[in-house]
Amino acid sequence: MERVDPETLATLEKEYRRLKGVSSRMLMKKYLTKDVFDKLKYRVTEAAHALDVIKSGLANPDSGIGLYAPDAESYTLFADLFDPVIDQYHGGFGPSERHPGIDFGSADSLGDLNEWGDYVVSTRVRCARSIEGYPFNPLLTAEQYAELEQDVEVALDTLDGDLAGYYRPINRLSLEEQDKLLEEHLLFKQGDRFLEAAGACRFWPDGRGIFLNADNTLVVWVSEEDHLRIISMQDGGDLRQVYSRFVRAVTALGDRLPFSYSQRLGFLNFCPTNLGSAIRASVHIRLPRLGNDRRILEDTADQFHLQAKDFVFDISNRRRLGLTEIEALQEMYDGVREIIRLEKTMEKNGSRKGSAYF
Repeated sequence: MERVDPETLATLEKEYRRLKGVSSRMLMKKYLTKDVFDKLKYRVTEAAHALDVIKSGLANPDSGIGLYAPDAESYTLFADLFDPVIDQYHGGFGPSERHPGIDFGSADSLGDLNEWGDYVVSTRVRCARSIEGYPFNPLLTAEQYAELEQDVEVALDTLDGDLAGYYRPINRLSLEEQDKLLEEHLLFKQGDRFLEAAGACRFWPDGRGIFLNADNTLVVWVSEEDHLRIISMQDGGDLRQVYSRFVRAVTALGDRLPFSYSQRLGFLNFCPTNLGSAIRASVHIRLPRLGNDRRILEDTADQFHLQAKDFVFDISNRRRLGLTEIEALQEMYDGVREIIRLEKTMEKNGSRKGSAYF
Protein backbone atom coordinates (compact mmCIF):
# COMPACT_ATOMS: atom_id res chain seq x y z
CA MET A 1 0.00 0.00 0.00
CA GLU A 2 1.34 3.44 -0.92
CA ARG A 3 0.10 6.20 1.37
CA VAL A 4 2.06 8.76 3.36
CA ASP A 5 0.94 12.00 4.92
CA PRO A 6 2.19 15.30 3.41
CA GLU A 7 4.16 16.30 6.53
CA THR A 8 6.11 13.03 6.60
CA LEU A 9 6.73 13.25 2.86
CA ALA A 10 8.08 16.79 3.21
CA THR A 11 10.39 15.65 6.02
CA LEU A 12 11.61 12.73 3.91
CA GLU A 13 12.39 15.00 0.97
CA LYS A 14 14.25 17.46 3.20
CA GLU A 15 16.27 14.78 4.97
CA TYR A 16 17.17 13.06 1.73
CA ARG A 17 18.55 16.30 0.29
CA ARG A 18 20.58 16.76 3.47
CA LEU A 19 21.85 13.18 3.35
CA LYS A 20 23.24 13.62 -0.15
CA GLY A 21 25.45 16.44 1.12
CA VAL A 22 26.82 14.46 4.08
CA SER A 23 30.14 12.63 3.88
CA SER A 24 29.40 9.05 4.90
CA ARG A 25 30.37 5.49 3.98
CA MET A 26 27.28 3.85 5.45
CA LEU A 27 25.52 1.30 3.29
CA MET A 28 22.16 3.03 3.63
CA LYS A 29 23.47 6.12 1.84
CA LYS A 30 25.27 4.06 -0.79
CA TYR A 31 22.14 2.24 -1.89
CA LEU A 32 19.50 4.93 -1.29
CA THR A 33 19.79 6.30 -4.82
CA LYS A 34 17.33 8.88 -6.14
CA ASP A 35 15.45 6.19 -8.06
CA VAL A 36 15.16 3.99 -4.96
CA PHE A 37 14.16 6.95 -2.79
CA ASP A 38 11.44 8.05 -5.22
CA LYS A 39 10.09 4.50 -5.29
CA LEU A 40 10.03 3.99 -1.52
CA LYS A 41 9.09 7.39 -0.14
CA TYR A 42 5.35 6.79 -0.61
CA ARG A 43 5.30 3.31 0.88
CA VAL A 44 3.94 2.50 4.31
CA THR A 45 3.72 -0.85 6.08
CA GLU A 46 0.94 -1.35 8.59
CA ALA A 47 2.70 1.13 10.89
CA ALA A 48 6.02 2.26 9.38
CA HIS A 49 7.19 4.46 6.52
CA ALA A 50 10.57 5.02 4.89
CA LEU A 51 11.59 7.64 7.44
CA ASP A 52 11.32 5.04 10.21
CA VAL A 53 13.70 2.80 8.26
CA ILE A 54 16.46 5.38 7.65
CA LYS A 55 16.20 7.79 10.57
CA SER A 56 19.01 6.23 12.62
CA GLY A 57 21.42 6.68 9.70
CA LEU A 58 20.21 10.23 9.15
CA ALA A 59 21.10 11.06 12.76
CA ASN A 60 24.34 9.03 12.71
CA PRO A 61 26.13 9.31 9.35
CA ASP A 62 29.12 7.49 10.88
CA SER A 63 27.01 4.33 11.07
CA GLY A 64 28.19 1.36 9.07
CA ILE A 65 24.69 0.21 8.10
CA GLY A 66 22.33 3.11 8.84
CA LEU A 67 18.96 1.40 8.51
CA TYR A 68 16.69 -0.77 10.63
CA ALA A 69 13.45 -2.65 10.01
CA PRO A 70 10.68 -1.27 12.26
CA ASP A 71 8.59 -4.38 11.55
CA ALA A 72 8.87 -7.65 9.64
CA GLU A 73 6.94 -6.29 6.64
CA SER A 74 9.65 -3.66 6.07
CA TYR A 75 12.02 -6.29 4.67
CA THR A 76 9.51 -6.90 1.86
CA LEU A 77 8.04 -3.45 1.26
CA PHE A 78 11.41 -1.68 1.35
CA ALA A 79 13.34 -4.52 -0.29
CA ASP A 80 14.81 -2.18 -2.93
CA LEU A 81 16.94 -0.70 -0.13
CA PHE A 82 17.32 -3.66 2.22
CA ASP A 83 18.29 -6.24 -0.41
CA PRO A 84 21.54 -4.61 -1.64
CA VAL A 85 22.58 -3.78 1.94
CA ILE A 86 21.96 -7.39 2.98
CA ASP A 87 23.82 -8.66 -0.09
CA GLN A 88 26.94 -6.61 0.65
CA TYR A 89 26.98 -7.05 4.43
CA HIS A 90 26.46 -10.81 4.34
CA GLY A 91 29.11 -11.33 1.69
CA GLY A 92 26.88 -12.19 -1.24
CA PHE A 93 23.21 -12.96 -0.66
CA GLY A 94 21.28 -11.72 -3.68
CA PRO A 95 17.53 -11.11 -3.94
CA SER A 96 16.95 -14.50 -5.59
CA GLU A 97 18.72 -16.45 -2.85
CA ARG A 98 16.97 -18.17 0.06
CA HIS A 99 18.22 -18.96 3.52
CA PRO A 100 18.46 -22.73 4.14
CA GLY A 101 16.03 -24.36 6.52
CA ILE A 102 16.62 -24.66 10.26
CA ASP A 103 19.21 -27.31 11.16
CA PHE A 104 20.72 -27.32 14.64
CA GLY A 105 22.65 -30.49 13.85
CA SER A 106 24.39 -32.32 16.69
CA ALA A 107 26.53 -30.70 19.35
CA ASP A 108 28.64 -33.89 19.28
CA SER A 109 30.33 -32.63 16.10
CA LEU A 110 31.88 -29.89 18.24
CA GLY A 111 34.26 -30.25 21.14
CA ASP A 112 36.30 -28.49 23.82
CA LEU A 113 38.41 -25.73 22.30
CA ASN A 114 40.81 -25.98 25.23
CA GLU A 115 41.92 -29.53 24.43
CA TRP A 116 45.37 -28.14 23.51
CA GLY A 117 45.70 -25.78 26.49
CA ASP A 118 43.88 -23.09 28.40
CA TYR A 119 43.60 -20.53 25.63
CA VAL A 120 39.84 -19.91 25.66
CA VAL A 121 38.71 -17.94 28.71
CA SER A 122 34.97 -18.19 28.02
CA THR A 123 32.55 -19.37 25.35
CA ARG A 124 29.18 -17.97 24.35
CA VAL A 125 26.46 -18.83 21.83
CA ARG A 126 23.55 -16.46 21.45
CA CYS A 127 20.78 -15.58 19.03
CA ALA A 128 18.14 -12.92 18.51
CA ARG A 129 14.48 -13.80 18.14
CA SER A 130 11.38 -11.69 17.45
CA ILE A 131 7.82 -12.72 18.28
CA GLU A 132 5.43 -12.94 15.36
CA GLY A 133 2.44 -10.63 15.65
CA TYR A 134 4.39 -7.82 17.30
CA PRO A 135 6.26 -5.03 15.51
CA PHE A 136 9.91 -4.55 16.38
CA ASN A 137 10.93 -2.24 19.25
CA PRO A 138 10.44 1.19 17.59
CA LEU A 139 6.75 0.56 16.94
CA LEU A 140 5.81 -1.21 20.17
CA THR A 141 3.34 0.73 22.29
CA ALA A 142 3.65 0.76 26.08
CA GLU A 143 0.79 -1.75 26.22
CA GLN A 144 2.49 -4.04 23.69
CA TYR A 145 5.78 -3.93 25.62
CA ALA A 146 3.91 -5.11 28.70
CA GLU A 147 1.95 -7.76 26.78
CA LEU A 148 5.06 -9.12 25.04
CA GLU A 149 6.94 -9.23 28.34
CA GLN A 150 4.11 -11.22 29.91
CA ASP A 151 4.01 -13.68 26.98
CA VAL A 152 7.75 -14.26 27.23
CA GLU A 153 7.71 -14.63 31.01
CA VAL A 154 5.03 -17.34 30.77
CA ALA A 155 7.21 -19.24 28.26
CA LEU A 156 10.34 -18.82 30.39
CA ASP A 157 8.52 -20.22 33.42
CA THR A 158 8.13 -23.55 31.60
CA LEU A 159 11.90 -24.13 31.28
CA ASP A 160 12.99 -26.97 33.53
CA GLY A 161 16.05 -28.90 34.66
CA ASP A 162 19.31 -26.98 34.27
CA LEU A 163 17.46 -24.37 32.16
CA ALA A 164 15.06 -23.39 34.95
CA GLY A 165 15.51 -19.98 36.53
CA TYR A 166 13.76 -16.72 37.28
CA TYR A 167 12.74 -13.58 35.39
CA ARG A 168 13.35 -10.08 36.75
CA PRO A 169 11.89 -6.92 35.15
CA ILE A 170 14.52 -4.17 35.07
CA ASN A 171 12.11 -1.65 36.56
CA ARG A 172 11.98 -3.84 39.67
CA LEU A 173 15.74 -4.11 40.08
CA SER A 174 17.49 -1.73 42.45
CA LEU A 175 20.37 0.34 41.09
CA GLU A 176 22.73 -1.80 43.16
CA GLU A 177 21.35 -5.00 41.60
CA GLN A 178 21.61 -3.50 38.13
CA ASP A 179 25.21 -2.41 38.71
CA LYS A 180 26.17 -5.87 39.96
CA LEU A 181 24.64 -7.59 36.94
CA LEU A 182 26.30 -5.10 34.60
CA GLU A 183 29.69 -5.72 36.22
CA GLU A 184 29.17 -9.45 35.67
CA HIS A 185 28.28 -8.80 31.99
CA LEU A 186 24.87 -10.36 32.49
CA LEU A 187 22.58 -7.33 32.04
CA PHE A 188 22.21 -4.92 29.13
CA LYS A 189 22.22 -1.13 29.32
CA GLN A 190 19.82 1.29 27.72
CA GLY A 191 20.41 1.43 23.97
CA ASP A 192 23.20 3.40 22.30
CA ARG A 193 22.75 6.47 20.09
CA PHE A 194 22.06 4.33 17.02
CA LEU A 195 19.18 2.51 18.71
CA GLU A 196 18.01 5.71 20.37
CA ALA A 197 17.77 7.46 16.99
CA ALA A 198 15.90 4.47 15.57
CA GLY A 199 13.28 4.79 18.31
CA ALA A 200 14.10 1.50 20.00
CA CYS A 201 14.50 2.87 23.54
CA ARG A 202 11.06 4.29 24.22
CA PHE A 203 9.41 3.68 27.59
CA TRP A 204 12.74 2.51 29.06
CA PRO A 205 13.01 0.46 31.26
CA ASP A 206 9.38 -0.72 31.10
CA GLY A 207 8.86 -4.01 29.31
CA ARG A 208 12.53 -4.97 29.64
CA GLY A 209 13.96 -7.70 31.81
CA ILE A 210 16.43 -10.51 32.32
CA PHE A 211 16.06 -14.24 32.90
CA LEU A 212 18.85 -16.23 34.58
CA ASN A 213 19.10 -19.94 35.30
CA ALA A 214 20.59 -21.18 38.56
CA ASP A 215 24.28 -20.97 37.57
CA ASN A 216 23.99 -18.03 35.12
CA THR A 217 24.86 -20.20 32.12
CA LEU A 218 21.55 -19.39 30.41
CA VAL A 219 20.56 -15.74 30.06
CA VAL A 220 17.57 -14.31 28.21
CA TRP A 221 17.25 -10.58 27.58
CA VAL A 222 13.76 -9.25 26.90
CA SER A 223 13.31 -6.20 24.63
CA GLU A 224 16.92 -5.05 24.51
CA GLU A 225 17.49 -4.48 20.77
CA ASP A 226 15.25 -7.37 19.72
CA HIS A 227 12.35 -9.01 21.51
CA LEU A 228 14.64 -11.79 22.78
CA ARG A 229 18.34 -12.44 23.10
CA ILE A 230 18.90 -16.05 24.16
CA ILE A 231 22.43 -16.62 25.48
CA SER A 232 24.22 -19.78 26.59
CA MET A 233 27.66 -19.21 28.11
CA GLN A 234 30.25 -20.49 30.53
CA ASP A 235 33.91 -20.26 31.44
CA GLY A 236 36.35 -22.34 29.43
CA GLY A 237 36.16 -23.65 25.88
CA ASP A 238 33.58 -26.46 25.93
CA LEU A 239 31.63 -25.38 22.86
CA ARG A 240 29.79 -28.72 22.77
CA GLN A 241 28.24 -28.12 26.16
CA VAL A 242 27.46 -24.45 25.52
CA TYR A 243 25.81 -25.19 22.17
CA SER A 244 23.83 -28.15 23.53
CA ARG A 245 22.34 -25.94 26.25
CA PHE A 246 21.62 -23.21 23.70
CA VAL A 247 19.77 -25.56 21.35
CA ARG A 248 17.64 -26.97 24.17
CA ALA A 249 16.69 -23.47 25.35
CA VAL A 250 15.91 -22.07 21.89
CA THR A 251 13.90 -25.16 20.98
CA ALA A 252 11.89 -25.09 24.20
CA LEU A 253 11.06 -21.40 23.82
CA GLY A 254 10.28 -21.83 20.11
CA ASP A 255 7.74 -24.51 21.01
CA ARG A 256 5.83 -21.92 23.04
CA LEU A 257 6.47 -18.66 21.18
CA PRO A 258 5.93 -18.06 17.43
CA PHE A 259 9.21 -16.62 16.16
CA SER A 260 9.11 -14.28 13.17
CA TYR A 261 10.53 -16.17 10.18
CA SER A 262 10.88 -15.63 6.44
CA GLN A 263 11.49 -18.37 3.87
CA ARG A 264 13.97 -16.06 2.16
CA LEU A 265 15.75 -14.32 5.06
CA GLY A 266 15.35 -16.81 7.91
CA PHE A 267 14.67 -15.37 11.36
CA LEU A 268 13.70 -11.71 11.12
CA ASN A 269 15.02 -9.13 13.55
CA PHE A 270 15.38 -5.38 13.92
CA CYS A 271 18.81 -5.00 12.28
CA PRO A 272 19.54 -6.40 8.79
CA THR A 273 22.89 -7.66 10.06
CA ASN A 274 21.02 -10.07 12.32
CA LEU A 275 19.06 -12.32 9.98
CA GLY A 276 19.23 -15.95 8.89
CA SER A 277 20.18 -18.15 11.82
CA ALA A 278 20.76 -14.91 13.82
CA ILE A 279 23.39 -16.87 15.76
CA ARG A 280 26.62 -15.44 17.11
CA ALA A 281 29.07 -17.93 18.59
CA SER A 282 32.11 -16.37 20.25
CA VAL A 283 35.09 -16.99 22.47
CA HIS A 284 37.28 -14.77 24.58
CA ILE A 285 40.74 -16.10 23.97
CA ARG A 286 44.34 -15.52 25.07
CA LEU A 287 46.71 -15.26 22.08
CA PRO A 288 49.99 -13.78 23.33
CA ARG A 289 51.92 -14.61 20.12
CA LEU A 290 49.30 -14.03 17.46
CA GLY A 291 48.22 -10.94 19.36
CA ASN A 292 51.49 -9.35 18.36
CA ASP A 293 50.85 -10.08 14.69
CA ARG A 294 47.32 -8.97 13.90
CA ARG A 295 47.84 -9.61 10.20
CA ILE A 296 48.26 -13.37 10.68
CA LEU A 297 45.38 -13.47 13.16
CA GLU A 298 43.00 -11.54 10.92
CA ASP A 299 44.01 -13.41 7.76
CA THR A 300 43.32 -16.71 9.48
CA ALA A 301 40.02 -15.45 10.88
CA ASP A 302 38.97 -14.29 7.40
CA GLN A 303 39.51 -17.77 5.97
CA PHE A 304 36.79 -19.07 8.29
CA HIS A 305 34.53 -16.00 8.08
CA LEU A 306 35.35 -15.05 11.66
CA GLN A 307 36.00 -11.63 13.15
CA ALA A 308 38.56 -10.74 15.81
CA LYS A 309 37.60 -7.65 17.78
CA ASP A 310 39.75 -5.18 19.69
CA PHE A 311 42.74 -6.20 21.80
CA VAL A 312 40.62 -8.35 24.06
CA PHE A 313 40.25 -11.11 21.54
CA ASP A 314 36.57 -11.69 21.05
CA ILE A 315 36.42 -14.05 18.08
CA SER A 316 33.05 -14.88 16.56
CA ASN A 317 31.33 -15.99 13.38
CA ARG A 318 30.66 -13.20 10.93
CA ARG A 319 28.20 -15.08 8.68
CA ARG A 320 24.64 -15.69 9.85
CA LEU A 321 22.65 -15.60 6.64
CA GLY A 322 22.85 -18.34 4.00
CA LEU A 323 24.06 -21.15 6.25
CA THR A 324 22.40 -23.32 8.88
CA GLU A 325 22.88 -23.08 12.62
CA ILE A 326 25.22 -26.07 12.83
CA GLU A 327 27.20 -24.83 9.81
CA ALA A 328 27.78 -21.48 11.54
CA LEU A 329 28.93 -23.26 14.70
CA GLN A 330 31.16 -25.66 12.80
CA GLU A 331 32.78 -22.77 10.93
CA MET A 332 33.50 -20.98 14.18
CA TYR A 333 34.80 -24.18 15.84
CA ASP A 334 37.14 -25.03 12.97
CA GLY A 335 38.38 -21.46 12.71
CA VAL A 336 39.20 -21.09 16.40
CA ARG A 337 40.97 -24.45 16.37
CA GLU A 338 43.14 -23.25 13.48
CA ILE A 339 43.92 -20.01 15.32
CA ILE A 340 44.95 -21.98 18.41
CA ARG A 341 47.07 -24.30 16.24
CA LEU A 342 48.94 -21.28 14.86
CA GLU A 343 49.37 -19.85 18.37
CA LYS A 344 50.85 -23.16 19.58
CA THR A 345 53.18 -23.32 16.56
CA MET A 346 54.49 -19.83 17.27
CA GLU A 347 54.83 -20.75 20.93
CA LYS A 348 56.79 -23.89 20.06
CA ASN A 349 59.07 -21.99 17.70
CA GLY A 350 59.62 -19.28 20.29
CA SER A 351 58.50 -16.56 17.88
CA ARG A 352 56.57 -13.38 18.51
CA LYS A 353 56.87 -13.65 22.27
CA GLY A 354 54.72 -11.25 24.19
CA SER A 355 52.07 -10.98 26.84
CA ALA A 356 48.38 -11.69 26.47
CA TYR A 357 46.05 -8.79 25.85
CA PHE A 358 43.15 -10.48 27.65
